Amino acid sequence: MPISGPALRLLPLALAAMLLSAECHAQWRISPRVDLRETYSDNVGLQNSADARSSFVSEADPGISITKVGPRLKVSADAGWRLYSYSNNDAPNLRNSERHYSGAVQATVVDQLLFVDANATGSRQAVSAFGPVSNNTFSNTNRTDVSTWRISPYLRHRFGSTADMSLRYMRDSVDSGVGGYGSSRASTRSADLNSGTAFDTLGWNLSYYHQDLSERLDNVGTVPTLANDSMSENTSAGLRWRLIRRLALTASVGYDKYEYPTLGEATSGRSWLGGFIWTPSTRTSVQASFGRRYFGKTGSLVSSYRTQRSIWNLNYSDAVTTTRSQFVLPSAIDTAAMLDSLFAASIPDAVQRQQAVQAYIAAAGLPPTLANSINYLSNRYIRIQRLQGAAIFRGPRSNLTFSVFNEKRLALSSQESDSALLLGQLASLNDDTSQRGATANLDYQLSPRSNAYGALSLSRVHSLSADFSSNNSEMRLGLNHRFAKRMQGSVELRHTRGRQNLVNSDTYRENALVATLSVVY
Repeated sequence: MPISGPALRLLPLALAAMLLSAECHAQWRISPRVDLRETYSDNVGLQNSADARSSFVSEADPGISITKVGPRLKVSADAGWRLYSYSNNDAPNLRNSERHYSGAVQATVVDQLLFVDANATGSRQAVSAFGPVSNNTFSNTNRTDVSTWRISPYLRHRFGSTADMSLRYMRDSVDSGVGGYGSSRASTRSADLNSGTAFDTLGWNLSYYHQDLSERLDNVGTVPTLANDSMSENTSAGLRWRLIRRLALTASVGYDKYEYPTLGEATSGRSWLGGFIWTPSTRTSVQASFGRRYFGKTGSLVSSYRTQRSIWNLNYSDAVTTTRSQFVLPSAIDTAAMLDSLFAASIPDAVQRQQAVQAYIAAAGLPPTLANSINYLSNRYIRIQRLQGAAIFRGPRSNLTFSVFNEKRLALSSQESDSALLLGQLASLNDDTSQRGATANLDYQLSPRSNAYGALSLSRVHSLSADFSSNNSEMRLGLNHRFAKRMQGSVELRHTRGRQNLVNSDTYRENALVATLSVVY
């Protein structure tokens, strides 16, 4: 069900009215901050050994975070602006500043009827999977700025105990400064109708999804180039049969239709899936399916297990998607979400728990997502088969976070979509790739105000079509100390190595010592 332009323009006014209400003013937390950081790097630009340059880097990172958890409005936002100064101005591929932000809003406009989700991000992303990937934020090597936004109003209605209906419209955007990738806009419409509580033994569902995608490849020659517009559409109908209280069988049939440039391969066809849902306890859940779609055999797995001191996740997905879709709606395991489940028993209040989770992520040096592959730039439709798992263990004084992933990306649309992006590089580089990796983070509480942490990340990327590989590793060791309620400092030692570029077999290594002072107002 499409929503008109005027209706979309009224949504910010509805959100503003909610912000002015007395209810929404409660439970806001606004936290300005400033991070001052001094880094010594023996390869500040992540170059090969012959071109490596050392430098001290002075960094100021003022920022602000805003959170609000209420019955009608939930807001989580963070923004900062990093400013860099170098002792060695001759080092190549460095930047003077960087803006980064992320924000998400969930709003109830009309109770039990109209809702709005929205988010926006601005961050640095890898241009290619075969290049430097590091926590070094000031190097431009293999990095570009990518900004996204998404707004999604949707309707929900319950037909008594018979059925639940959901109608959603989504408008999103992805922008990049890389020639040959440029910017894209998408409009998505979806509808879902699911059986209600009256159908306890035999449930059913109907779903429809349609997306129109328009891309513009900026910075190619002197005139912006329009890429081929594309479309995707999926319909399905499913049944759920509850055999016993905690076990149900599932089945679905549907039809997939895609429009993207190919060399004659099928882009549409019937689909079917069969599987089960098993919830032996409130702490354990397994949902699996297997079947066939137009591109071949397929399946999925979503499983989780929780104990008093640990959380386990194991997921498998097989889907047709695009690089831009991965930017708009990442599929990696969210670190904060897993920790939120782990802290729920000890911190019942949602606002306090969110603050505790963010403080722990910062103190332990954890990444925002776990089991994450490199989402490199590509204009092509791809089939992603991803197996990923993560576990968090919480001890009396130590915590361990572990994640693994194994992913295969198979290009479905033609190479021509990436010709302007790859230019003189290997034309078949993005045809088919595989990635696998593992990360581990361990932190230990030395005292009520101090903790030590260590992190190890290993990954390997292989082009199946070009027989080209890249290995990356990073190790970090650090100490955190809280000097006062609003001030803390840290010292970190970082060692990184990997492939430097696509042209030859050059590698890079970086050793860095980082000292940080953080003040939250």
